[in-house]
Amino acid sequence: MKGCLVYRRFPYFLYLLWTILLSVGMLEGVQAQKRPNIVLAMADDQGWGDMAYNGHPTLKTPHFDDLASSGLRFDRFYAAAPVCSPTRGSVLTGRHPNRFGCFQWGYSLRPQEITIAEILQRNGYRTGHFGKWHLGSVRADSPVSPGMSGFQKWVSALNFFEIDPWMSKNGKAVQLKGEGSMVTVEAAIEFIQESIDADQPFLALVWFGSPHSPHEALQEDRALYADQPDEMKNFLAEITAMDRAMGRLRERLRELGIADNTVLWYTSDNGAIPQGSTGGLSGGKAELWEGGIRVPAIIEWPAVLKEPRITDFPAGTVDILPTVLEIAGVSEDEALHPLDGMSLLDLVRGGGSTRSKPLGFWVYPESGQRVRSDELIQQMAEEQKAGREATAEETPPFRTGLLDKVYSSEDRPGHAAWIDGDFKLHRIPDDSGTVRYALFNLSEDPEEKRDLISELPDRAREMERALEQWQRSVIDSLNGVDYHQAD
Repeated sequence: MKGCLVYRRFPYFLYLLWTILLSVGMLEGVQAQKRPNIVLAMADDQGWGDMAYNGHPTLKTPHFDDLASSGLRFDRFYAAAPVCSPTRGSVLTGRHPNRFGCFQWGYSLRPQEITIAEILQRNGYRTGHFGKWHLGSVRADSPVSPGMSGFQKWVSALNFFEIDPWMSKNGKAVQLKGEGSMVTVEAAIEFIQESIDADQPFLALVWFGSPHSPHEALQEDRALYADQPDEMKNFLAEITAMDRAMGRLRERLRELGIADNTVLWYTSDNGAIPQGSTGGLSGGKAELWEGGIRVPAIIEWPAVLKEPRITDFPAGTVDILPTVLEIAGVSEDEALHPLDGMSLLDLVRGGGSTRSKPLGFWVYPESGQRVRSDELIQQMAEEQKAGREATAEETPPFRTGLLDKVYSSEDRPGHAAWIDGDFKLHRIPDDSGTVRYALFNLSEDPEEKRDLISELPDRAREMERALEQWQRSVIDSLNGVDYHQAD
């Protein structure tokens, strides 16, 4: 009788164990499904003042205004560099672009860098890049193409683009029809739908080519600015078209039922061009004064950001990778190399108000490199049609960020800056190598008009030492030290 009772209970025990294991598996599946989706959107040359919500007197940006009024708006957000390619490299790596030799526009990543796409793909995310690349070739065999940099699907231009742009679709040259910002968003939406169908979280980079010159806008957008000079009509209209594309993206995320659990992060790659607005800040594109590096930035994440907020916390594009990794539940250790950014997740959740790392900036005096996107991708199309496609090594852009030079840590040419809390220190060498410093309190003087270097000598010296230490570490990275340590 006892043996019979044990026999009867044993199948029930197996059933209970099976149920528990199934429940755990289902829970893990639910947790995996709940990992946030990530959309990183970036404008090309949109200054801090090139937003209606930032007080622009003419510009119409209703979707950006709505985004800013519903998410976390940054009023002190910084591009890592005052020009495009370096800043875009900082988003992918969480590192200052000088660390991997991306000094100016037209320079590339280094193949040795570990990108946000590579890390998230290893951790179960689908990854896609759409729009402006400008970090190397878009030929499939290039070691610095989007595909070789961790993106599984890519519809990418070499540089800025306008209406009916030529792009590389996973290495195949195609001409898309329509306004440039909208075709970029539509390509991203197709990828997002595929990711939902595959039941995978996704990382989508939506990198616009606007409002970079030459400015070519649709008549419907130009009509909104009928009282403006022709040059300004096209510039302002490009931003309005980009605004509409962002509205389309947000609308589709809601229609697909994934908006709440999708982190949408919008910013720009550098400060204002002459047609644009710095919102009264000094300088502009290509300069390390506030107007050259302070840019619009907004995060929308309804599941976490339930109330709109505005922050003057100093943050930047180097913070995007560490923040996204923490959001995705991935360790920063997977980045392998030293990071210049920090996670902003506590800030996003409503806490955290102190930077663990100041923000460093450094314009190394190198010339930019011309990259004609449409022309080069049309050349690809002709080669592919003829069945005689050249290799990436044979065609521009040639530079692949190789370690072909040793840089001295004693010679630190070019304008550099260091932001620590409210204070910003400039280090400005002249042609003879003589260095002058300038110190500003950005909370009281965002236009950088009152130099405090003589009033706060102790503060200045402390920041000088920290900046020098950081620049030396950047030179070490530039010379490949990080790659040897990671081996």
